[in-house]
Amino acid sequence: MRTYIIGADNRSLFIQARGVLKKELLGHLRSRRRMRRSKHASTEGQPRGQIIDGVSIRDRPADVHDRAIPGHWEGDLIAGSQNSHIATLVERRSRFTMLVKVPGKDTASVVTALSQHVRTLPAALRRSLTWDRGMELAQHKQLTIATKVQVYFCGPQSPWQRGTNENTNRLLRQYFPKGTDLSRYSQEELNAIVLRLNQRPRKTLGFQAPADILAEGVALTH
Repeated sequence: MRTYIIGADNRSLFIQARGVLKKELLGHLRSRRRMRRSKHASTEGQPRGQIIDGVSIRDRPADVHDRAIPGHWEGDLIAGSQNSHIATLVERRSRFTMLVKVPGKDTASVVTALSQHVRTLPAALRRSLTWDRGMELAQHKQLTIATKVQVYFCGPQSPWQRGTNENTNRLLRQYFPKGTDLSRYSQEELNAIVLRLNQRPRKTLGFQAPADILAEGVALTH
């Protein structure tokens, strides 16, 4: 015998039933679910997909956290209409941003596009990449092999752990409002958009531009 819950007008009725009566009662449930979840229920601590051999953000070296050395990136996908996406990469020290056109959200498409783009960077700017737990980076090992960039993953339900990227994605929404078909943008058009963003002075950078900060950082590594 099991307990079922029928809720209506903010009231809940707990009933134990079996057989025909059980089927009739379940038929009155609006969502046809056997158990209603509390609105306070949380999925925190539960994995979002299965990232095989993913290295936790907790294991990042100290120089990632203090932003002292360039070459540590945060990444994500921004979504548009028609199931379209663009990959965003933001360098933590300078807030320098790159946009990468991706043909799909599947991991093969995303990892291939990211690998090609990251390989255009000098070695001094290819140190690490922090991503959330989205399955678009399930093939992270292939990305590391292709670029020598170590990938770290945020904790479950913790996008704030790559806050630099989250803030940049909000800035990018002025160019890509929600509902925009992102597939219509070519890589050349994305490059032109991000050029304007990287040349814009930022308060957090002492009113210097990300492009200038990045150039200074690269000079320091030589």
